[in-house]
Amino acid sequence: MIGRLRPLSDLDRHGRRVGPTRASDRHATPPSHAASTRGATDSVEITTSGVPSRAAASAFALPVLEFVSLSASATRVSPQASRRWRRRRWSPARWKRCSGRQRRAHGDDTVRQFLEQYPLPKLLGVRLMYLGWMKLLPHAWTKYFLRDMEHHFCQAMAFIQAGLLANSKNTRQLACKAVIHLLDKAGDSAVVVDTFVQHNLYPLLMNCLTEGDEEISAISLDGIKRLAQIPKGIEIIFPPNGQGSVQLHKVAAQSSSMARIRILSLIAKLFAVSTYTATAIYDSNLLSLFEDEIKDRRDMLKTLSALEVLYELVEHPHSNIFLLKTNLLQLMVDVINDSSADSIVRSRATLISGRLLSSADAFTTIDRNCVANLLLAIDKLLKMEESQNTDETESALEALGLIGTTSAGACLLLTDSSNAARHVVEASFGRQGRGKQLAALHAFGSISGVDRQEDQIKLDNQAEERLKRFVYTTARNSPKLTPSALLLSVLQQDPDIRITGYRVISGLVAREWCLMEICSKLDIINLVTDPKMEMTKLGMEARHDCCLAISKALSSSHLLHEPSLSELIGKLNEAVKRGPYLSERKRVEPQPVVVPAESLKRGLLEWAARILTRDLWL
Repeated sequence: MIGRLRPLSDLDRHGRRVGPTRASDRHATPPSHAASTRGATDSVEITTSGVPSRAAASAFALPVLEFVSLSASATRVSPQASRRWRRRRWSPARWKRCSGRQRRAHGDDTVRQFLEQYPLPKLLGVRLMYLGWMKLLPHAWTKYFLRDMEHHFCQAMAFIQAGLLANSKNTRQLACKAVIHLLDKAGDSAVVVDTFVQHNLYPLLMNCLTEGDEEISAISLDGIKRLAQIPKGIEIIFPPNGQGSVQLHKVAAQSSSMARIRILSLIAKLFAVSTYTATAIYDSNLLSLFEDEIKDRRDMLKTLSALEVLYELVEHPHSNIFLLKTNLLQLMVDVINDSSADSIVRSRATLISGRLLSSADAFTTIDRNCVANLLLAIDKLLKMEESQNTDETESALEALGLIGTTSAGACLLLTDSSNAARHVVEASFGRQGRGKQLAALHAFGSISGVDRQEDQIKLDNQAEERLKRFVYTTARNSPKLTPSALLLSVLQQDPDIRITGYRVISGLVAREWCLMEICSKLDIINLVTDPKMEMTKLGMEARHDCCLAISKALSSSHLLHEPSLSELIGKLNEAVKRGPYLSERKRVEPQPVVVPAESLKRGLLEWAARILTRDLWL
């Protein structure tokens, strides 16, 4: 809590008390206007030009900030202390003793006049070494300037401009936060954009982004993103005809590697704002900055940072439209094939490739040869036997699952000469590692159609035939021999494996051959319909979705009228009606119990004897 700080004359450069001792601040009288101004004007002489010297500014800043922070509009940190202070200050006895000048102390008009006479923006640019400066600055800034900022844009921008130019880290942080505060309050007002241009704030924000520390960089990035959300604000970042004073291409070329990564993060944030900003980024050829950073693989940390930002960028729904028009996919293939690259770099490149091809429109814009090269690179990665890296294998399987999410991608995986889908099926039922099996089962569920619309689950004839062949071949080469036994073995493992097994069955059961395999194994139906099988919400929902998928497949199949399947169909219908969260526990009604008086008396005596025995032992 910021209370009454001591005058500047009683503090040394480290904030320690050097003057005579005083009474406790708790019993001190609140400062008057006269005392505050007298402490300020007696410390230093201000020239008529209004520009104080370095020594004058150092001596003058604390009284100014103290005056502002103790103004009537400033709210105390502690509400209880504030109420006590107001009651003590405005008591009738004290009011009679106050002079007229003290009654008008610390008003808003007085503060404005004081700041007009001694401009704070010039003082903010001075590097001060006093403890009170850091305590008073946040209060003065937040309680007075931010409060009236939306009503006085020009004055507020002057304060922000001075704060962004200050040497103090705290001051620059407050200025960046003030930018966000102003943009949030102003909404879509064009006046804010005009004042931004007049005070040249965007270059100052960019300087904080590239040259500031981690905290300042993050706050300034949020401020630039908020500016891009205003219709006219995007014109400041991407001016028409490239006439702006700050071009991201030029800034990146003149910056350090860390600053370039921050610029890539800014591009990723702006890319997510809207399709309009994404188009502006693509038209400005800023996506080539990612290519430049990834091509130079001499610094693994820099390359990995660029890949992480690119991974964040490809998560946006409209990213594939623009990214697939560049050479980024072929660049990812080169990274995967680079044996000298670190395994984590290849893993991230594999996942980015999968995300790039996870949309339905991806295969209409991309060159098929590039996709074939990617599948060959992933197939080569999965075929490596000696010292296989688990992260690379899991990333490759996850990437295949992302590609197989759409019908076009699943058909390509199943019919391509690389037979990349075969690795997914084999790893789903081979216990060569829990993480690998989890990734493979999840990918197998996506390829089988669990994430697609109901009318898009099945693929063309060639792809369906390949899928059936992969499953039966894997079963024959395993000790289980049949697909139904393979699926049952998955459902008998730990909960995480079971959840992915439910996904696989929910997708495969739309095929007639898989439905017959499941119906031939009553143990599968018993496990799927058991309401006590799962204890987590995710597991219950996955199990119920599996029951629903099997029931829908049976309702449109000729097996529905088979007499031998009547018990099985009844269990499925009951499980579907029950829902995912209800169990089959039957409610037990309370029953009255008749106890004879002798039995009750004997029981009470035994209970009392046990209590006494326990007390004696204690």
